[in-house]
Amino acid sequence: MYIRDNILKGSLPIGVALSRRTVAAELQISVPPVTEALQRLEGEGLVESKPRVGTRVRVPSRQEVEDRSLLREALEGQAARLFAERATKAEKDVLNRMGREVDRLYAACEKAAGDREFLFRVNTRHMELHLRIAECARCPPLRDAIEKEQVLIFNWLYDIAAERRELGADYHSMLTAALTTGSPAIAQTAMRQHIRRGLSEVLAGLARLGDTEGAWRTRGAAKAA
Repeated sequence: MYIRDNILKGSLPIGVALSRRTVAAELQISVPPVTEALQRLEGEGLVESKPRVGTRVRVPSRQEVEDRSLLREALEGQAARLFAERATKAEKDVLNRMGREVDRLYAACEKAAGDREFLFRVNTRHMELHLRIAECARCPPLRDAIEKEQVLIFNWLYDIAAERRELGADYHSMLTAALTTGSPAIAQTAMRQHIRRGLSEVLAGLARLGDTEGAWRTRGAAKAA
């Protein structure tokens, strides 16, 4: 969990090499638990390993990012449609408040650009908003699929790589308004547009990393925090 959180905070950036011994020393534990944690993260797709080379925070390909975005569109687009059909007035009121809150938090990110803990809290609240939509869709398998496929986690990670901070003063308020006042079709379209909007920025941010097959250790082995 500690390593995972630091990846999502950006303290361990995409592409950075991870030394099991360095992480173990930082956490004052033995190497085997760190190895187990990294294996779990590799299974989740957050890190990758190469024999005789090492382990690093995973660098996704352009195709991976595009594929994840398409998957997220399909899952969250359907969740938005069902939310518009099934959510109660009270649930819609809560979602509108959450949308305004997330916009205020992102607006504060410009002043807190170097505060990784604050940005972590902002992204956590952002993810809670999207999961709330899925929960109010009243289709547990759909909500579980959104969480299991980690489409929100990867969106979060890609946003960090692209250093996206300014999303517009009403970026999420516009989304929640469409979901709470529009038809199911309008809600689905709004969610799809919401997801697509940042894709080009994320792809550009990842391209700036300049990753190649032989560049695994250009950034050196990182600490866990």
